[in-house]
Amino acid sequence: MEQPKKRVRPGRVPAPGGRTSRPRQAEVARLAGVSQATVSLVLSAKGTDRKGPNISEETRQKVLDAARTLGYVPDPAARRLAAARNNLLGVFSFTATFPTEVQHSYYPFLVGVEREAAARGYDLVLFTGSSTGGAGAAGPEALSRVRLADGCLFLGRHAPLAELKRLVDDGFPVVHLGRREELEGLAWVGADYVSASREVVTHLARAGHRRIVLVREDDDAPASADRQQGFLEGLEANGLTGGPAPVFRSPDPEKDLTVSRLRAWMAEGVTAFVAEETDTGAAWRALRAAVASAGLDCPGEVSLALLGSPPADMTAGPEPTGFDIPRPQLGAAAVRLLAALVAGEEAGEPLVACAFRQGGTSGPPQG
Repeated sequence: MEQPKKRVRPGRVPAPGGRTSRPRQAEVARLAGVSQATVSLVLSAKGTDRKGPNISEETRQKVLDAARTLGYVPDPAARRLAAARNNLLGVFSFTATFPTEVQHSYYPFLVGVEREAAARGYDLVLFTGSSTGGAGAAGPEALSRVRLADGCLFLGRHAPLAELKRLVDDGFPVVHLGRREELEGLAWVGADYVSASREVVTHLARAGHRRIVLVREDDDAPASADRQQGFLEGLEANGLTGGPAPVFRSPDPEKDLTVSRLRAWMAEGVTAFVAEETDTGAAWRALRAAVASAGLDCPGEVSLALLGSPPADMTAGPEPTGFDIPRPQLGAAAVRLLAALVAGEEAGEPLVACAFRQGGTSGPPQG
């Protein structure tokens, strides 16, 4: 079997005669086969305290051996930061403006964050990103201000992974609210969108729908990928793999999902449509607008489902079939994980289950 190519961090050019930069804790962790939190704990003063957290002598020795092999030298600035704990947790949102409006889909996350932080004795620092472009943050100093806090929680569909990686590699405690497996070493908490989306498809299949189409935005955000995976798994599990292409992916659903396209799908036997939830709500808006413009009755002539909750300005009318995202619980879980990393403890948070919502936008197909 072909061995995978070794990944090289951007900006680092390995030289035959040796390294070009100081090794980081993330590399020590990989070589020792432990978490970066364990490395931080062992290599800090706390790691040598026998009264501190329970780390076996075998694990401690693995870390020390790996550090010695790589020639690891602690970053003095990072050590000063680590020693200056002030019970502050940062929250950075990759949105154009910080989501403090009650109607914003991220607001319930912040409710959970605030409650859990208060229960643990932390104050919060909210970083608006106004000086770094918010959602467009880029460059080596784009996220440097978050180091004012003991650790930082990040949320948003589109995050500058290179900048997050700099923080992770420096050993700064970071947690992303939402799955981010593409960045090695980044801690995250997330909802189980795969299982929840699969359950929505199963509900529609049991109602008698044999042709179902997913409407989604054209990006590679992990939350969108998880929803699509669950949708396709639901089709396969219920024997619904035939028919027209089951996924409609568009950079502008509100422009591309026309009445003629909707009627063409229905002529091919599609009786139910599913949309993903995003912070823009574009897929659900497009789907509802097309159904209304076509003069179709929902759920009489067509069934609709939403993988999440509708935008705040679209709550009138029947509650959509779909699932509810436990946003406050996710926010609290993110704070628990971040607090553990700040304390140098090993920790993990399981995926949080989403609750199925019966709603009133789906029923058995006509005929």
